Amino acid sequence: MADLIVNGGKPLSGTITPSGNKNSILPILCATLLTDEPVALLNVPDITDVGKLVTFFQEQGSRIAWDKAAGSMAIDHSTFDPGRLKGELPSGMRSSVLLFAPLLQRMKKITLPTNAKGCSLGIRELDPHLEILEKLGATISRRGDLTLRLAKKFRGARHWPDYMSVTATENFVMAAAIADGESTLLNAASEPHVQDLCAVLIAMGAKIDGLGTSKLCVTGVERLRGGTFTINTDYHEVVTFLALGAITGGEVRVKNSLPHHFDLMTRAFARLGVKIEHKGDTAIVRRNQSLEITAPFTTNLLPKIEAAPWPYFPVDLLPCMIALSVRAKGAIQFWNKVYEGGFTWMPELSKFGAHVVVSDPHRIIVFGDRPLRPTTVDAPYIIRAAVGLYMVAASIPGRSIVKNADTIKRAHPKFVENLRTLGAEVEWKG
Repeated sequence: MADLIVNGGKPLSGTITPSGNKNSILPILCATLLTDEPVALLNVPDITDVGKLVTFFQEQGSRIAWDKAAGSMAIDHSTFDPGRLKGELPSGMRSSVLLFAPLLQRMKKITLPTNAKGCSLGIRELDPHLEILEKLGATISRRGDLTLRLAKKFRGARHWPDYMSVTATENFVMAAAIADGESTLLNAASEPHVQDLCAVLIAMGAKIDGLGTSKLCVTGVERLRGGTFTINTDYHEVVTFLALGAITGGEVRVKNSLPHHFDLMTRAFARLGVKIEHKGDTAIVRRNQSLEITAPFTTNLLPKIEAAPWPYFPVDLLPCMIALSVRAKGAIQFWNKVYEGGFTWMPELSKFGAHVVVSDPHRIIVFGDRPLRPTTVDAPYIIRAAVGLYMVAASIPGRSIVKNADTIKRAHPKFVENLRTLGAEVEWKG
C-alpha cells in the first residue's frame, strides 16, 4: 500500500488532458471477447484493473499488445483457450462480473467460487446479473460454487429489473447483442460509460436502440466484427481536477471535457459557489472562487446534492463535492441514494477539523468553513473518497499524509504526475 505525502496550501493551476474512462474501458475490454477478429483500442488508461484484465486474457491464450506510453492496445482473442480457465476471475475488481456474458458465449459453462459479494461501498449483489443471464437462456446452479451454463447461445427476452444497475445493463447488452431474437431491457442504466459500451458494440455490428435512455432494445446478430475504437474521456477525472482547482484557489483547464454531460455537474459546483465555464470542449474553473453555499428559495430547507443513477448527479463524484463543501461557507446536505457504505470515511474527514454530521448511512450534513489543520488520515478502498481526502489536504497549509491512497491508481493513471504539472507538492511513498 502506498501513501500520499502532501504539502498543501498552494493554488493548483494549469491545463490537464484527462485519461480514458475507467468505467468505459473495462466493459469494452470484456466485450472484445465476443469476437475473434482483431480489435484496436485507443486512449486506453494505464490503470490497475485494465492490467488485471489483460493478464487474465493472456493467461487464457489471447494475444494482447499494449503500448502504455501511446495508450493503444491491439487485441486478438482467436487463440483464446477455454480449457485454461480454472474458475478464478481477476481478483480485487468488482467489474469481473462483466466477464459473465462473454465467457458464457465462448465457453458454454463457467464455474466460479462464490466469493465476490460486496465491496467497501456496501453490498453489491450478483442477483441482477444472474436474473438477466437466466432470462436470456442461461441455467444457473447455486449449490456450493456458482455454475453458469449456456446450451447453445443466448436467446432474446424482455426483462425489467428492480433497479438500474450499470454492470447488469452492460452484461445484458453484451449477451443480447449475439442472442437469437429480440431483447428489451426496461429500467436500464444510461450512464455515459453504458452509452460508450453500446456505441462500440454497434460499431462491431450489434443492433441496439435506446442509447442514453432507460429502455434498450437489442436485436441479436450472428456475429460481431472487430475494429478500432477510441475510449472517451473520464468525466470523473474532469470533475476531480476542476474541484482541485476550486478548493485550492487556482485556475485549472481540462481538455476533452464532454460538456454535453455536464449540466447537472455544473449546477452542483454552482451550489457550492464555484462557476465552471465551458469553451468548446475545454472546462475551466477560474481563480479564487467564492466557495459559498447557495441557499435554496425554500429557505427552511437545507440546500442539498442528491446522487443516484444517471441522469442524477453521479454518486461516484459526491466525495469531490463533499471536500469542496468543507471549505465553503454555509451548510449543505448530501444524499447518497445508492451505497449504504458511501460515507464511512467521514471520521477521517473530521481529523482535518471538518464538521460533518452523519444523519444515517445515506445522508450527511456538512457545516463548512471551519478551521482546518494538516493531519494523517486513512483512505478507504473507495477511489474518490481517497481523492476527496487528498483535496482537503491540498487546501491546508502544511504536511498531511493520506495513507493507503493507492486505490486512486485504479482510476487515475497519472494522478501525481498531473498534480505536479499544476504545481502541487505531492509524492507517493511506499
